[in-house]
Amino acid sequence: MKLIFAIVSNDDSGMVSAALTKGGFSVTKLATTGGFLMAGNTTFIVGTEDENVDKVIDIIAKQSSRRSQMVPSATSMDVGMYTSFPVEVTVGGATVFVLSVDRFEKV
Repeated sequence: MKLIFAIVSNDDSGMVSAALTKGGFSVTKLATTGGFLMAGNTTFIVGTEDENVDKVIDIIAKQSSRRSQMVPSATSMDVGMYTSFPVEVTVGGATVFVLSVDRFEKV
């Protein structure tokens, strides 16, 4: 048995959740925040048999698109003044962790 943690953008969260549920997987959702952009994410927790891991990852990958986004960035001038200018960053996609489960019980 495996435990899958998948961190996806809030923009993709609804589609990922619906696709996993439609695929017959039980899923737990946690609201999380990324450290780089301080943007909202959703962390999905899925427990499944070893043979279903690739199917779960495939579902998540199909529903989590990577895209470019312009975000404001500040830089410091010599006298303590700050100026803001947009920077293009890649957002979306998914970060997936797969862990082995030694024991599983539903009580």
